[in-house]
Amino acid sequence: MIGNYELLGLLGKGGMAEVYRARALIGPRQGQEFALKKLLPEQENDPGAVAMFAGEGDLARFLDHPHIVKVHEVGTSGESYFLVMDLVDGRDVGQIIKRCRTQGVQWPIDFAVYLTKVLLDALAYAHGAVGPSGKPLGIVHCDVSPSNFFVSRTGDLKLGDFGVARALIDGGAAEVMGKPYYLSPEIFKGQIDAAVDLWACTVTLYELLTLRRPFVGKTPDEVFAAIKTQTYVPVRTIRPEVPEVLEQVISKGFAAEGHNRYLSAQEFAAALEGHYDERVGTPLAISAVVRGLFGTTD
Repeated sequence: MIGNYELLGLLGKGGMAEVYRARALIGPRQGQEFALKKLLPEQENDPGAVAMFAGEGDLARFLDHPHIVKVHEVGTSGESYFLVMDLVDGRDVGQIIKRCRTQGVQWPIDFAVYLTKVLLDALAYAHGAVGPSGKPLGIVHCDVSPSNFFVSRTGDLKLGDFGVARALIDGGAAEVMGKPYYLSPEIFKGQIDAAVDLWACTVTLYELLTLRRPFVGKTPDEVFAAIKTQTYVPVRTIRPEVPEVLEQVISKGFAAEGHNRYLSAQEFAAALEGHYDERVGTPLAISAVVRGLFGTTD
């Protein structure tokens, strides 16, 4: 038990928090199941960890979009801090990519493009979110990656984990804690804006098409060097059937200078329009393939 929720099982655990499947026992959502994110006990006395956790809840108040995991409640129970969120009963895209790679099957091109467009639609909404004053908050997710994008068994597609997101008000924060493989060149200069997320979307599209990360190395420094110099194997070298236009989309997304890339999530999403078959790349079709990859009970 935590608060008014019964914990049904552990879904995952990270360096700061653990996530449980939980059921509401009382209130208007009685009987419904959610994902409950709980700060780890060893983090509860760390003011920085508590502030970051609370910040995720604060930002969530301004985000209500069909492709973003919704936070329904922020609370405390004794010494425990927790968030109650949508339960996305399915898989994250990182797990899907890994399963495709281990089974030796390619993820369909239509699905790759459609998923990336949905991700960009979610980011366009977050980037444009406004606060109570009506002014833009300038939210930047800062941790866009396949492992934070979810496909449910019933076709829901949702971006989650705004735990390290930044609201760039009055200068915002100058630190990003995203995963190294998805960092943009500007991050190394301390620049944090929407370009951070758009670069990570390009990395995600590349991974969906090739099942590989574009920027790799034996050490973090080697990965960072590859990012800074845009050193990666072209998509069509790995998968020749990918249309040339998608190679061009990725090339633009990885341009050396930020002003030569897509300047907004809307612009990036528009570049993907028409490059997937709407009769094929649909949420239900994608979830059906995911069930086939993992089985109905796996």
